[in-house]
Amino acid sequence: MPNTYTNLLYHIVFSTKHRASLITDSLQDELYKYIGGIIREHGGTLLEIGGMPDHVHLVVRFKADKPISHLMQLIKGNSSKWVTEQKKQTVRFSWQEGYAAFSVSESQLPAVLKYVSNQEEHHRKTSFRDEFLALLRKHAIKYDERYILD
Repeated sequence: MPNTYTNLLYHIVFSTKHRASLITDSLQDELYKYIGGIIREHGGTLLEIGGMPDHVHLVVRFKADKPISHLMQLIKGNSSKWVTEQKKQTVRFSWQEGYAAFSVSESQLPAVLKYVSNQEEHHRKTSFRDEFLALLRKHAIKYDERYILD
């Protein structure tokens, strides 16, 4: 569409099912590259990826032609299938049902990129649950604690 200009930046967070520590050191690099490939294949740009054995943070730029819910379905579904096909796990690999996606302003992008790249250091002091709830509160997202992490 001519004369349509967007800069849709997202900070996305999702965990493994029941926060199981399934993203091993031997899997992490390949999984992150694969997720980046899915994003590129669908017209997006992965700016940063980071996480821990039980969750992932993405900073992405997407075009306006696809809803975030569709893109997340593709990212999570395809990456979960890929891990299973690679037989890199002794237990079934799957992601939690939901995710959190936060819009990022261009002016805050450097801080968010740094935050995502420093996940290991960050989680020396903060649990994933506390981090996730803090992000929801910071972005004024209402939630029901019963369903927050499946």
